Amino acid sequence: MKEVRLSVPAHLHAGNPDLTGDLGRIYGTLGFTIDYPRTLVTVRQSKGIEVKGEDWENAKRYAKTFLKKYDINGGAEIIVEKTIPKHLGMGSQTALSLGIGTALSKIYGIDDVSVEEMALKLERGTVTALGTYGFKVGGLILDGGFRTDKKGKMIPPLIFRKDIPRNWFFVVCIPKAPIPKILKIKENENEFLNNLKPMEKEVSAELSRLVLMQILPSFVEGDLITFGKALTKFNSRLGGFWSDFQENSIYCDPIVENGIKLMLKKGAPCACQTCWGPTFYTIVEGEKTAKMLHNEMKKYILKAGGGEVFYTKANNKGANISYT
Repeated sequence: MKEVRLSVPAHLHAGNPDLTGDLGRIYGTLGFTIDYPRTLVTVRQSKGIEVKGEDWENAKRYAKTFLKKYDINGGAEIIVEKTIPKHLGMGSQTALSLGIGTALSKIYGIDDVSVEEMALKLERGTVTALGTYGFKVGGLILDGGFRTDKKGKMIPPLIFRKDIPRNWFFVVCIPKAPIPKILKIKENENEFLNNLKPMEKEVSAELSRLVLMQILPSFVEGDLITFGKALTKFNSRLGGFWSDFQENSIYCDPIVENGIKLMLKKGAPCACQTCWGPTFYTIVEGEKTAKMLHNEMKKYILKAGGGEVFYTKANNKGANISYT
């Protein structure tokens, strides 16, 4: 095998149902795999490690780590054509690392490595496995969180996965103005998470009930209205827990908060911030509705200082891999 090419989809977080940890397991992540944006990477066998393209420094680091962890005496020529925007809550680093790792495993004939094992060796997916399972299978994903005695040593198990309906579209907004604020949070993310206060049991109970008794059942039934209301409540209730890192607000920035209110005012069934933000999104039925809301949100984002707005279908397959 001379060359491996991967196209890896992005994902969007909805939130974590349990941040208490008193049951011996913590976090859990609910989220969606989307068809755009994507990371596109081509890998060829080589003696040394040569990387070109976007985010090449991280790509080189992942390649070095993989080759070392699997004791491979060889190298790679890596071309990163496109990447998912970095540090905006869409899984850029998990997509890049697993894309490179998968390509190298194919090139060097490591047939018995699983995506979960690879993620663990590349130090991805140990807190939230949304990106790992988005890479592997796509769709709507709920992982079961990690055991509190195995933080950093296990990939949370996949406990629910289902195709997202083809006529559901995601309208996604990335306002530019809050990005510097989010980058500062990302610089201190590990410190924040390592010193996180436990969530009150009553809040974890409420979030878990929302997932188990409203979000998942209404999703299975294709009831976007009930699903959307429960998802918005879930995401905003969780946002209150993170308010210490968001200037005492449910959302990371007033631009995001007002954008979410506008989405709902315009009839969107739901509106959520993904991860730390500033990316926020909704899910609507039909491309016509998606286009209309996309146009409305473009006007809003332009007035709020600019940024990107797009709509996309779901991804229900995970990464696409081709060989030559």
